[in-house]
Amino acid sequence: MSIDSSAASAATVPGSGDTAFDLVVRAERILTPDGIVAGEVGIRDGRIAVVEPHGSGLTGTETVELGAEQVMIPGLVDTHVHVNEPGRTEWEGFDSATRAAAAGGVTTLIDMPLNSIPPTVDVAALEEKKAVAAPQSHIDVGFWGGAIPGNKADLRPLHEAGVFGFKCFLLHSGVDEFPHLTADEMEEDMAELATFDGLMIVHAEDSTTIDSAPQAEGDAYERFLASRPREAENIAIAEVIERARRTGARAHILHLSSSDALPMLAQAKRDGVRLTVETCPHYLTLLAEEIPAGGTAYKCCPPIREEANRELLWQGLEDGTIDFIVSDHSPSTVDLKHVDTGDFGTAWGGVASLQLGLSLIWTEAKKRGIALERVVQWMSSNPARFAGLERKGRIEPGVDADFAVFSPEASQLIDVTRLHHRNQISPYDGRELVGEVSGTWVRGEKVDFQTPRGRLIRRGEA
Repeated sequence: MSIDSSAASAATVPGSGDTAFDLVVRAERILTPDGIVAGEVGIRDGRIAVVEPHGSGLTGTETVELGAEQVMIPGLVDTHVHVNEPGRTEWEGFDSATRAAAAGGVTTLIDMPLNSIPPTVDVAALEEKKAVAAPQSHIDVGFWGGAIPGNKADLRPLHEAGVFGFKCFLLHSGVDEFPHLTADEMEEDMAELATFDGLMIVHAEDSTTIDSAPQAEGDAYERFLASRPREAENIAIAEVIERARRTGARAHILHLSSSDALPMLAQAKRDGVRLTVETCPHYLTLLAEEIPAGGTAYKCCPPIREEANRELLWQGLEDGTIDFIVSDHSPSTVDLKHVDTGDFGTAWGGVASLQLGLSLIWTEAKKRGIALERVVQWMSSNPARFAGLERKGRIEPGVDADFAVFSPEASQLIDVTRLHHRNQISPYDGRELVGEVSGTWVRGEKVDFQTPRGRLIRRGEA
């Protein structure tokens, strides 16, 4: 895309040659696929019609003028969110989750098939989830299906119903209604998915390794960390690679925590295995050495590891072994975190960070001299491409007008009581971050946190 040719830009969307647009955004800094530029963005019918040089004089029914300290960025795409509704709405729900997402600059999320009841393992459960999500969503929402023992016949119907792929576990998922697959069962399902180019996304920890590790109990984080050793991830990831290689199916590693796995992941990609990899803000910003005794807000699976491990994950991002960053927002009620006892063995495992991801990653990236453009690539354009969301993750003519206003030099002190998350517990409470989102637009309409205007999206349609 070039912002130097008005005629070429105007021809991108039918009718975009008219004088006025529904919305014009004028900014000294707009993050486009060509880098950060000064420009004006004309929006019509929910899509970006033109991107022109600053001073072009575009006019619109509404105009937004950004300050010099603000950057217009494409809306983030978070493909790993546990909304938990229906069935566990007290943990989170579509209203609170999508408000939190919008407050953090996320304009599209894809909901995991658990921990809702029923889990999204057949079309009937998908329709039930869609019915509760549709009237509550403040941003666009899509859905993953689930792969569990005995539902192979449901995979193709779910795919045809628009799910983006299928999640499985290689060990107990944490909830009994979503049982895990053995490696052989995963391969059988992968072979089925390969017949229609479906995608298997995998929680890769080996159950046998974890069963033989020390039990997690008490308030010492070191003991919990020992209960989820790197070997469990490494062995399970090796299984995913081998089964994907055999079947030719697309496979994706969820929430990579063990840096030990990076060399084999890189080699598998070089070998042509159809493989992608994600990691999460908690693995890139938090350190095992700094987690206090009884700090169950930090508990997640796989676990937050040591500083040396974290540094290697950052290297994996920079060299492309890791494809993108998503939240794995996995909240629960405060009581399930067992903050009263601080017992890591019994506390629910999951980190709530949906509203904070961009600021968390930007705070760390800035220290490392990593440009904002790269951060947004990891959190917007790359996950959009992974999910096949062709009209998301970029600011250029023809795509959905999903964007956020971000102030990269602003500072904020996190107060968990002021977040939109339903439950007020987070390991980031009291943390000072750099960068703040001041507004989010979905299809050219600003999220007002009162009127849900998001849409439900299907694979291949957005």
